[in-house]
Amino acid sequence: MKKYMTSTVIYEGELRTVAKHLASGTTIETDPPVDNQGKGEKFSPTDLVATALGSCMLTIMGMKARDLNVNLKGTRIEIKKMMKADPRRISGIHLTFHFPEKLKLTENSKNILQIAGDTCPVRYSIHPDIAVQIEYNWPAITEMAN
Repeated sequence: MKKYMTSTVIYEGELRTVAKHLASGTTIETDPPVDNQGKGEKFSPTDLVATALGSCMLTIMGMKARDLNVNLKGTRIEIKKMMKADPRRISGIHLTFHFPEKLKLTENSKNILQIAGDTCPVRYSIHPDIAVQIEYNWPAITEMAN
């Protein structure tokens, strides 16, 4: 049955957990944020949710970019997660994409990449009560593809 598992999580004490990806052996440690009894020394579990959205969007965009023969290397996303109390939960995620200035895109390619990012599995998995705001800072559009 283990071959179907994705990961394991172990509680290390002091509110820290260590998650292990079973296929690769890589690990991620988490801590609660300082405003929620934690040390804030690692990603919090809710940070990982917000970060997973950005990572997923950029991965799906990268797949589509490869099909379009466009290189997104160096693209960066700034991610801001907002929390709400009672019960404590994520209330919003704001993502700001920054694409390399040297990136050459047509308007059509830009639209295809944006739609690809908007349809990533994590985006579809986020509860509709969580406000997701996405800002794309595209370089100037050209008529030649990269």
